[in-house]
Amino acid sequence: MFGRGPRNGDTRPGFESDALNHLDSLYGTALRLTRNEADAQDLVQDTYVKAFRSARQFKPGTNLKAWLFTILHNTFRNRRRDSGRDPVQVDSDRVELAASADPAATPEEQMLRDVMGPELQEALDALPEAFRDAVWLRDVEEFAYAEISEMLGIPVGTVMSRISRGRRMLYEWLAARNLEPAVRKVSS
Repeated sequence: MFGRGPRNGDTRPGFESDALNHLDSLYGTALRLTRNEADAQDLVQDTYVKAFRSARQFKPGTNLKAWLFTILHNTFRNRRRDSGRDPVQVDSDRVELAASADPAATPEEQMLRDVMGPELQEALDALPEAFRDAVWLRDVEEFAYAEISEMLGIPVGTVMSRISRGRRMLYEWLAARNLEPAVRKVSS
């Protein structure tokens, strides 16, 4: 589907390949949002379909990754609203075990797994969704506050508050379990 190229001049030259460079990052966030591999794959596919169809709306010179993440988050919110169901709860230990056995992991995914030990992964999974999304987008995906604000459709001040409170919750969760090395990773 993605390799066909532009139809009827829908996209600028190089837009598709530039957009596809963010596939791994989008998938990681989609997996965090949906907590299910099949749903994450569907979410990423829908994100790219919408992005390619709306490529003319993208303003060259702006942040393509942020634009794609905005589409991803809007698509996820619309799906949740339409389905009226909560995300599936996942045993994070089993997910971590399965992920560590994946030889096809990208270097970025492997680095993230190495940095984010099971304790930190469990702490992040324990955060309420609003805080988890904000912390993930800032600390893992490294988006600016304004970009996160646009993606999530909330004011910048709310983004800053959620990140601050989310980080505090992570720190308290890890500190309560006496996980000193993990606490240093979160607070740095």
